[in-house]
Amino acid sequence: MKIHQLAFLFLCAVLVNASAQQSTPDTPAKAPEPKASKKSPKAAPSPEGKSSKEPEGKDKDQDKDDKDKDGKGKSADPMSSGAFMGMKLRNVGPALVSGRVVAIAVNPKNKSQYFVGVASGGVWRTDNDGTTYQPVFEHEGSYSIGAITIDPKQPRTVWVGTGEANSQRSVSWGDGVYRSDDGGRTWKNMGLKKSEHIAKILIDPRDSNTIYVAAQGPLWGPGGDRGLYKSTDGGKTWTASLTISENTGVTDVVMDPSNPDVLLAAAYQRRRHVYTIINGGPEAAIYKSIDAGKTWNKVTGGGLPDTEMGRIGLAISPVNPNIVYAIIEAGDDKGGIYRSTDSGANWEKRNSYNFGPMYYSILVPDPNARTAFTFRVSFFRFPTMAVRPFVRCSPAMYTWITTSSGLIPTI
Repeated sequence: MKIHQLAFLFLCAVLVNASAQQSTPDTPAKAPEPKASKKSPKAAPSPEGKSSKEPEGKDKDQDKDDKDKDGKGKSADPMSSGAFMGMKLRNVGPALVSGRVVAIAVNPKNKSQYFVGVASGGVWRTDNDGTTYQPVFEHEGSYSIGAITIDPKQPRTVWVGTGEANSQRSVSWGDGVYRSDDGGRTWKNMGLKKSEHIAKILIDPRDSNTIYVAAQGPLWGPGGDRGLYKSTDGGKTWTASLTISENTGVTDVVMDPSNPDVLLAAAYQRRRHVYTIINGGPEAAIYKSIDAGKTWNKVTGGGLPDTEMGRIGLAISPVNPNIVYAIIEAGDDKGGIYRSTDSGANWEKRNSYNFGPMYYSILVPDPNARTAFTFRVSFFRFPTMAVRPFVRCSPAMYTWITTSSGLIPTI
């Protein structure tokens, strides 16, 4: 028998012995009986010629009965109600009840009221600055949320894009765009049901009927409602404003606050499989429009990574709209946070920060300064199981090839 087997058996014996000792914690240890002296005299016989010593066992039985009466010295029943008095029911999972919070929209006219979108838990509304919440999206066709936007001119009008926009294995899909005109009490599906994952919704501040929707499209396959869509009639009809391919959708879109006709959009090429994710490709890029989405130009060169990119997050400074930020996932360690001071024509890499791009490619510009913030949430990672985008262990597993049918992943 090997040493580790002996050690295991020894550990089991120790645990069994400890368990046996703990099973009767209230039973006092029995004091050892004093040994009879060799010189002690024999007991005097009774008049009937019998010893005065009572039959062995009588005193013990009587003693047991006495102890049973007062409850002392008796082993406790492990299934009695007293054994469970100190136990209370508690939640043991899932570890994150209802999943990730992925979207927040604050009423611009009442900062104490805002809506919170959960990746797999619907939409919640608070009217007292987060003290209490109530669910407002319980009877719709999807429980997975990707984006929430409040109409800046009519705050009672709320738009929700369903389908979480993070590409992990457990992601749930949505069934399009919803609109509420009564602060979230009732909802109406406004289409784009095949988008499955909506990452952003923008409303033109000049016209509440003009809406842009950034749709990533299906994660596990090609096609669907994929790209940037625009409506000019309050969501009754939609037109494809920016279409890249059946494999590439749009994950972010931002609007120049000084000129809403100027838009920047981030194209996102990705595909999920059970065993891996292709989180990038040659079609990932930044696009710009100066005519409210009628035409688009791909932003190339000017300091952006010259390698394949993955997920991209965008932000325009409200203090100086010429300043644009981009957090870029890219191969060859060229990812990070980039800044443009001429509305996207030229870019400068500011740092290499790009933590968890599949989840945290979100930039928020400071409304009072020429800076921007990104988000990070701590998490645990198993080194032997973690998969990073653009790992070069097998190039064929992380590339796209051109065929007569277009770009397809070589998996």
